[in-house]
Amino acid sequence: MTSGIYYHNALNRDLLVKIVDADHATCEALGVLFRLEGFQTSFSTSIAEFLGSIERKIPDVVIINMHVGDEDALPTVARFKNMRTGAPIFMLSESQNVGGAVDAMKVGAADVITKPIDTEHLVRSVRQALQRNVHIGAVQSGSHRPVEVRGFSQLTPREREVLQLITNGQSNKEAGRELGISPRTIEVHRARVMEKLGARNTADLVRIVLTS
Repeated sequence: MTSGIYYHNALNRDLLVKIVDADHATCEALGVLFRLEGFQTSFSTSIAEFLGSIERKIPDVVIINMHVGDEDALPTVARFKNMRTGAPIFMLSESQNVGGAVDAMKVGAADVITKPIDTEHLVRSVRQALQRNVHIGAVQSGSHRPVEVRGFSQLTPREREVLQLITNGQSNKEAGRELGISPRTIEVHRARVMEKLGARNTADLVRIVLTS
């Protein structure tokens, strides 16, 4: 199977898009947009809420307004980039602001999208950023954490089967049906695979498959 097929199948499964904007309507609209594209989504309407959420789960993509309420989001973006998760960050701007866009790029934003949002452009940009992450590999200029591919030797035959199905884009339920086991058992195998390979999420698993 080609890397492109791996990427497109895996992309639409359990990758989490985190939206951060003080405007609830923007959060809802973008949430619907990306759920229709097959992503998981969640949103925060304040910087504090966002910081609290990433302590519980690291998103695969962040879409954040340059100003969340009265707060400048640039320091938060810089802080998130320093976590070296590899997740691309897209910033929203209420108006054309070249200086602000330059500052955003300096702290690591992949792109700055001016409102009203061109949703087709945003979705395409997110897909392209995720695809670059897959093909860059596990480490690029310090922006991706190293992935331990030697863990493959520790996988059981069943875990290898689960890894193949998950990176092909199948859900726990679909993988369980194919292997004749419960979705819960798939989840257990999946957790063990991720632990052994040092993967944080499905994007990591795809990177491992493509770079091993």
